[in-house]
This record gives sequence, C-alpha cells and structure tokens, in this order.
Amino acid sequence: MASTNGTSPNHIEIPMHANGAALVVQPKPNQVVDQESNTNYTQRAQWLRAAVLGANDGLVSVASLMMGVGAVKHDITAMVLAGFAGLVAGACSMAIGEFVSVYTQYDIEKAQIKREREPNEEEEVADHEREKLPNPFQAAAASAVAFSVGGVVPMLAALFIRNHKVRMGVVAVAVSLALLVFGIFGAILGRTPVTRSCLRVLIGGWMAMAITFGFTKLLGSVSL
Repeated sequence: MASTNGTSPNHIEIPMHANGAALVVQPKPNQVVDQESNTNYTQRAQWLRAAVLGANDGLVSVASLMMGVGAVKHDITAMVLAGFAGLVAGACSMAIGEFVSVYTQYDIEKAQIKREREPNEEEEVADHEREKLPNPFQAAAASAVAFSVGGVVPMLAALFIRNHKVRMGVVAVAVSLALLVFGIFGAILGRTPVTRSCLRVLIGGWMAMAITFGFTKLLGSVSL
C-alpha cells in the first residue's frame, strides 16, 4: 500500500546535494579522538596502576624502613639489611595482593560475560572477549618488579656512604628526586596534572619517612 505522500513505508531518506549527488556524512573528529583516548586508557589502566603504585610503595616503604633503623642504629649494615628485607617482603606482598585482587576482578567480569550471552551461544569465553579481561599474572609481575625498582633507590643511595648523617641526608634527597620522577611519569601516562601528582607523592613520602623516623627514635630512647 502506498503512503499518503507517495513514498514507500520502507523508503530511507538520503541527504542530497542541490545537484542531486548523495551527501556523504563524515563522523565528527572529536568522536574519533574520544574513542582513541578511551582505547588507550583501557589498555594502559591495569599495568599502569600496578606499576606506579608498586614503584611508589617500594620507594617509600624501603626508605622509611631504612630511616627508622637509621634513627637508632648508625651501622650501615643494619640499614642496608633492613632495606633489603623490606624490599623482598614488600615485593612478595604486593605481587600476592595484586594477584588475588585482579583475579577476583577477572572472575567477576568473566561471569558477567557468560550471563550476558544468548542461550544458544557457546559457554566458553571467546579469544577476543578474553583479551578484554584483566590479567592477574601481568598485574602481579608489574607490582613486584615496580616495587623492587623503587626499593632499590634508597639502598643504592646509602650503600657506599660511611658517615651516618651524610648517609641519612643522601637517602632523603635521593628518595625525594625519585618521587618527583615517579610523579611526573605517572602523570604523563595517566594524563593528569603533573604538579598536583608530584606534590601528592612527594609530601606523602616525606610524611612517611618523618613519622617512621620520629616514632622509631622515640621508641629507641626508651629502655625496653
């Protein structure tokens, strides 16, 4: 049956130029940029979060531990051994914690994919769907390696300096510079304000070292 305006009900309106040629509609440029940005962020998010957090934790944890030991012990061996023990224990803890956390997220997202399937679809997760899931092994390895990289910095800074006061000062300066580098690196990759990111990690690192040093010094001055 013809419609009242003389066109078929299935007729599709196509934009036309005045000369009768079909008008090609191009996608908006900002749509492509947004899509690329979202894709890049999705690919980076998991390993970037694990790497940046692991490096900051390793740097601050090991440095604070060494500063705490240095508050009561002037021996370089005690500081380095304490830093090494903190590095190994922290790297293992970060890797295990990240693995458990991301594996839980993996199971949740995998179950969600299966629930959204049609009844006649295969039960196994396809390869293209599996690639979108978080990788617990990758996250655990990134956390452990990043923690170790961060923890090595204060150890190397203290390793060859015999004078206790100079050693403590060099460790504090080296850690501060490393915190700035990690803050800049994380801000650039994560596309966040550089100044704010640097101040956040720098002030947090200073507070951790100062609190550990102060409480350990106080405890060391009390006869137990």
